[in-house]
Amino acid sequence: MLGRIRDRNVWLVYATIFLLGAAYGSSLAVTPLRLAEIGFGKSEMGTLASWFAGGIVAMSIPAGALIRRFSAKKTLIVSLLLYAVAVSLFGLQRTYLGASAVRVLDGATSVGVWVGCETILLARSDASNKAFVTSLYAMSIAVGYVVGALAARVLTMFTGYQTVFFAAGGFAVLALLVVAFGLDADKGGGAVVATSDEEAGPYRSPADQPDTAPLSSWALLYRIKTSCFATLAYGYFQASVVLFLPIFLVHSKGVPEKDTILMTAFFAAGMLLFSNVAGRLGDRHGHLRVMTVLATVGMFMTLGFVLLSSWTIMLGAIFVAGATLASISPVSLALSGHISERRDFARANGIYNACYAVGMLVGPPISSVIFDRISGAAMLLHLAAMWATFIVFCIVFRKDDPRASRRVPV
Repeated sequence: MLGRIRDRNVWLVYATIFLLGAAYGSSLAVTPLRLAEIGFGKSEMGTLASWFAGGIVAMSIPAGALIRRFSAKKTLIVSLLLYAVAVSLFGLQRTYLGASAVRVLDGATSVGVWVGCETILLARSDASNKAFVTSLYAMSIAVGYVVGALAARVLTMFTGYQTVFFAAGGFAVLALLVVAFGLDADKGGGAVVATSDEEAGPYRSPADQPDTAPLSSWALLYRIKTSCFATLAYGYFQASVVLFLPIFLVHSKGVPEKDTILMTAFFAAGMLLFSNVAGRLGDRHGHLRVMTVLATVGMFMTLGFVLLSSWTIMLGAIFVAGATLASISPVSLALSGHISERRDFARANGIYNACYAVGMLVGPPISSVIFDRISGAAMLLHLAAMWATFIVFCIVFRKDDPRASRRVPV
């Protein structure tokens, strides 16, 4: 593994996203419990998630432009600083207006971190190991989620939910220090790009690439449409499940409230243990083929929550869902990196993350309406139907896979 990734900057990106994952894992584990504690209903929880996604949508495309203008490192530093402020403030909010404003800032700063990290990773990997590199990125954030969720569980044994959000801000500050004092400065104002996988030192900026006409945003979106649908579906699923599955399990399955904090850790653990395997399989056998299989297994795990009654078995299903559905994310990111030109990486990552945000934006409100007006079981069934639609989409556009189209080397 060390031999395949010799660029220290890649490992520093992994450390950065691990610490951000710890911030996410700790804060997300107690967010629904904190919101319920201060009297927020399901619809308010759902719209709060939409404000977060709105911040991502608003900043996804500008994030790519900021990276090209100021560099990935500077964008990461500012984004991490503002994220630390946002997540710390969230625990102090007691009104819907205040919580909404903080969630917008949370989303906008989060996407600045994602686009910066992903642009660096895609630029510093070659066609033969992109999914391998992005899968380790996913594993790093998954480890962070596990650590963060477990830290939240320990903290709530001794203090209130508010303290957990301050701890999340502390994780983000540590990530900022890693970037500020460890990451190399970008060259040419954008993400640096290795000229070959064997070169350990020389890099060139996107400005040094051959002068070809860049694709329009719509043309670039169509080119990476399968990756974008994958991340949209995952954003929709993740945002809905984080908010409403704990409530469904507490009220419909009799699971103790504080036990649901473990869900985040088990989901992330599944992603941690399998995402690298999924990445290797994607590099070898084709990304869309692997994504289709992962979505199929994850769809059945989602359906399983309607029928399962044992908390132990449900934790196993959560683990498998993390191993499959969460592993789609790094594979889809690698597919986008294969299809996009190097000069378009920052823009493609912005569009990719905007699609993720759109999923997060529309998922919770729709899920909350289904939950309120029909049932929690119906909410889970509609999530499974979404994954079924994605599977059909992958089959229809299977030639978007570089292994099938032979547009790029694999």
